[in-house]
Amino acid sequence: MANNNENPEFWERAFSEKQEMWGLEPALSAVLSRDFFVKNSVKNILIPGIGYGRNAQIFRENRIEVAGIEISKSAIEMAKKHNGGNMVIHHGSVTDMPFDQQQYDGIFCYALIHLLSGDERKKLISDCYNQLSKGGYLIFAVISKKAGSYGKGKLISDDRYEMFEGAQVYFYDEESIKAEFSEYGLFEITEVEENQSFYLIKCSKN
Repeated sequence: MANNNENPEFWERAFSEKQEMWGLEPALSAVLSRDFFVKNSVKNILIPGIGYGRNAQIFRENRIEVAGIEISKSAIEMAKKHNGGNMVIHHGSVTDMPFDQQQYDGIFCYALIHLLSGDERKKLISDCYNQLSKGGYLIFAVISKKAGSYGKGKLISDDRYEMFEGAQVYFYDEESIKAEFSEYGLFEITEVEENQSFYLIKCSKN
């Protein structure tokens, strides 16, 4: 079965059929990241894979300007409905970054990078880091090997499994996080329990 993670039709169908499929409350990782960004006086952020914007409002409520990237047009329409029509959301795949030369104080990427292949993950981290202002922060929320879904489905490659509807998921541990993020100013890895076990990864650009 083909990998549907970067298939626009897959996500367009998912969002048009299931609408706000994860609800409107922000993820715990977004709440923790909001607190961190506010504490560190972050003024503007980019959210790659913004979806229908459930994690955007919590930042905007704290006077943080938000821009996004999203592969599904239906999701973009919902995000603008929930967050106001003035938010910049680039339509396209995160694998095609950058969409502009804007520099951001922070980048928040939730439950996205683990859907990509090894080369795509490496490019996304590099692309995000390159769009950070000096002194800016990169926060990724990724699924952990401690999640109940780890080991389920068809093994594609090391720690990567094909699961529902052709989605391929890579499961992280601290070793693989360090391998992928260390050269990008990695300074903190914390465990977060959401609907699954996640890691919250923080990097800084000095």
